[in-house]
Amino acid sequence: MMKKLAIIHTSSATIEPLRQLAAELLPGVFVMNWLDDSILPELIASDGDLSLVRNRWTHYAQFAIQGGASVVLSACSSVGELADEIRQQVKVPVLRIDRPMAEEAVRRADRIGVIATVSATLGPTTRLLQSTAAANYKEIEIAPLLVTGAYAELMAGHLEIHNRLLIEAIGNLSAEVQLILLAQASMARVIPDLPANMQNRILTSPRSGMQNAALIMEKLHG
Repeated sequence: MMKKLAIIHTSSATIEPLRQLAAELLPGVFVMNWLDDSILPELIASDGDLSLVRNRWTHYAQFAIQGGASVVLSACSSVGELADEIRQQVKVPVLRIDRPMAEEAVRRADRIGVIATVSATLGPTTRLLQSTAAANYKEIEIAPLLVTGAYAELMAGHLEIHNRLLIEAIGNLSAEVQLILLAQASMARVIPDLPANMQNRILTSPRSGMQNAALIMEKLHG
């Protein structure tokens, strides 16, 4: 039986980076991409009200499972809590791309910065860190920072401006915290532009999230 991974995107910016990672980490696995780029603007406009997109996102996950997906991966941290919800309702693993990143952050640090370029992502990422810390009986401090305008620059194709804004934000926050999480998968593209001595203090979700998907796939199929 063909192994299938379904990835649900809310931005076109995550499709190609995750396709490349899937080719590297899940060779031989067929990847199905589901994109609804109306979800993120709705969440931004509604201050992250998941009730507006819950049914739609849940249907995408169900369609993916009907299409034969062995694993479903949510590529968007803003809707990660929806992945947690539906995971309790289906037999197929439904994964958050950012959970492994959050788990590593809690293992490594007590003071954690969270940088986002989309306002609707700060809340879900902060809550994920808090719940992960609580599950590990650990107290943490979280410093959130929204980089206004960077996501619009990315979607306009202005990668250099997007990265420059992120690098400035990382520099401003780094003195206050031990580690910094880049809350959205689309932000990982800034890493090569950071100084080498800074990169090990910055956590991103694409690689660790895809490694987790590969591990789950291996457990399911051997």
